[in-house]
Amino acid sequence: MKCAAVILAGGSGKRMGLKIPKQYMELGGKPVLFYSLNAFSEAEFIDEIVIVADEEHMEDVQSGIVDLYGFHKVSTVVKGGKERYHSVARGLEALSRDTDYVFIHDGARPFVSSYTIERCLHYVKKHRAAVAAVKSKDTVKIADDDSMIVSTPDRSRVWQVQTPQTFEYLLIRDAYRRLIDDEDRLKAAGISVTDDTMVAKMYADIDARLVESSYNNIKLTTPEDMESAEGILERIMEE
Repeated sequence: MKCAAVILAGGSGKRMGLKIPKQYMELGGKPVLFYSLNAFSEAEFIDEIVIVADEEHMEDVQSGIVDLYGFHKVSTVVKGGKERYHSVARGLEALSRDTDYVFIHDGARPFVSSYTIERCLHYVKKHRAAVAAVKSKDTVKIADDDSMIVSTPDRSRVWQVQTPQTFEYLLIRDAYRRLIDDEDRLKAAGISVTDDTMVAKMYADIDARLVESSYNNIKLTTPEDMESAEGILERIMEE
């Protein structure tokens, strides 16, 4: 069995009010990206890691993070695309062809735990697709185009999806190939692809198994998220 990870480290720091992508901000004296790379590097069953970065920062990622911290499982840093799904597709194509399972993870989620990674592997073997998620703490409302409430889902059945999103490699690689071929039709129809489980469902007819994760596994998007991250890191270091 061969497992790999695709770590997405592109994007921008616009919502952070920064000129650099959030993955390269400093957290506890290290770049945010360090933490997710470290989590997957320490997982014994992960054999290969591909990082997808924006072109401007590819060399910095290689020399300033991969080489500096000795992440030997990183096989390559590839150029990201315009949309997230372009970046994922490029990362998948860069993996070794004998990969069995792949973990797709946002580099802006620094606190993915070894337990979550292991549980995703356990369930992807059974269901072909598994995704880290947490149960919603809040009541969720469905609104119409005028922001009027039209329904209230049962909170016990509402989950907030995170990453990693884990799949049989060939299944998700081929699904992404079909997506790229089909993207003009999707754009014309106004269909937005926001995560990998959507791609698995749309092009492989596979439903992902939700895997209960941790509320610490936050995605850093706003300055408030960085404040939360600093608190989470302090608690983790004290444990």
